[in-house]
Amino acid sequence: MLWIALAVNLGMFAVEVIAGVSARSAALRADALDFLGDAANYAISLGVAGLALRWRARAALLKGASLLALGLWVLGSTAWMAVSGTLPAPETMGAVGVLALAANLSCALLLWSHRGGDANRSSVWICSRNDAIGNIAVVAAALGVFGTGTAWPDLLVAVVLAGLGVSGGWQIVAKARRELRIEPAHQAAAVVHEGRAAGSGRGI
Repeated sequence: MLWIALAVNLGMFAVEVIAGVSARSAALRADALDFLGDAANYAISLGVAGLALRWRARAALLKGASLLALGLWVLGSTAWMAVSGTLPAPETMGAVGVLALAANLSCALLLWSHRGGDANRSSVWICSRNDAIGNIAVVAAALGVFGTGTAWPDLLVAVVLAGLGVSGGWQIVAKARRELRIEPAHQAAAVVHEGRAAGSGRGI
């Protein structure tokens, strides 16, 4: 399932990068970077599959930090576009937004069963969920740009996407840190249990 999600996200990253540049849309560019971040997250998840909890938690920590950084970058780039005053093309935004929404809904449904797993597994579900919500916002922004003739709907959606990235990244980081604290406790308990078992064996 992760391999399929990885391929879908890489393909949509390429589509949205081209569309975002040609349509001069901050929301599409933000969504394209989100697709790239998700592709990297899925690749990391594939790399740590089957490893110990602490390694999966460290990978999740890296993914969460990357989402936080991405959200902050989007906020900065959106501010720059607001100052420059560029007007995006709503037709391209709407068409690509609908395509991206279909792709992300497919990935979210595919990964639905992993939403309650450890930090590394749940992070892939959070990424797909955030992207689907963001795609709906991109389509709404396209309608807003078309109706108002201004770039503000596009810029506002880019800010929303940044907020989703920061929120999702924080959730992943927080859960990964809890798992990193739990793992040493489990190891210590296992050592104590083995010691007691060995003592009982010598007593027998």
